[in-house]
Amino acid sequence: MSWNAYSRGFKAYMKLERSLSINSIDAYLHDISLLYQWMSKHQPGVMPEDVTLEMLSAFIKDINKMGMGDRTQARILSGIRAFYKYLLLEDVINDDPTELLEGPKLSRKIPEVLNYDEISAMIDTIDLSEDQGHRNRALLETLYACGLRVSELVGLRISNFYHNEGYVRIIGKNNKERIVPIGEEAIRQNLFYIENQRCHLNIQKGQEDILYLNRRGKGLTRVMVFYIIKKAAEKAGIKKKVSPHTFRHSFATHLVEGGADLRAVQDMLGHESILTTEIYTHLDTNFLRETLLNYHPRSKIAL
Repeated sequence: MSWNAYSRGFKAYMKLERSLSINSIDAYLHDISLLYQWMSKHQPGVMPEDVTLEMLSAFIKDINKMGMGDRTQARILSGIRAFYKYLLLEDVINDDPTELLEGPKLSRKIPEVLNYDEISAMIDTIDLSEDQGHRNRALLETLYACGLRVSELVGLRISNFYHNEGYVRIIGKNNKERIVPIGEEAIRQNLFYIENQRCHLNIQKGQEDILYLNRRGKGLTRVMVFYIIKKAAEKAGIKKKVSPHTFRHSFATHLVEGGADLRAVQDMLGHESILTTEIYTHLDTNFLRETLLNYHPRSKIAL
């Protein structure tokens, strides 16, 4: 079989069996195309099942020389590993050549976080007398109350807003569903927006169930949410680089600092791996020291 034939099979596998998003599928296929182009130049005629660890190592060295960042290299490597796992499942190969393949060592960046007063200051800058004031207040409250991704926020539906029960149903990455609790203030702001502002819009066909709409009755874009947050941060005098994801970081960090179980935070964020959630647990040194002094059996001087 040709590289194209294997790629088509890989695409079908990602779509039908793994239910990946279109963007994820395209990214993986792009990674495979890069490997194919490199093989065509340096190892012409070699099929995917004949690729060796040495060939892949040479490929990784070459993309490193091209000036690609560590994270880009790691993403490409992830796509190639997924491809060879697929070939293993299909019994095309007996051994995975990527098993011992080493990628770049990634540093874990500490995400920017807002403290509670900064988030409150941003929310307080929303002018409720403006046309979309109550909508903007509701969506900021929801971002912080639920730790949503911006794509999850703009896709939130009224039918998935269970205000009486106190939770929202989220369709996250790869169409995975999760249930996330929502606080009383966020519920109150959303209900006010629905009953007093949203109901007056000329809602476009197909948008009837989308919670947050623009003045033309269409769902908000991700860019619009970024703009709303940037404007609120400027008005609040916050100098940090603030985005919708900053609210997600802050949500998780504040929960962990308050004593929440990391597994519960993982579920609320929709992370497959607990390792991903751990990046949100960067606690300030004072908090860590206080925890040590309170709970370590040898932290106090015996009298």
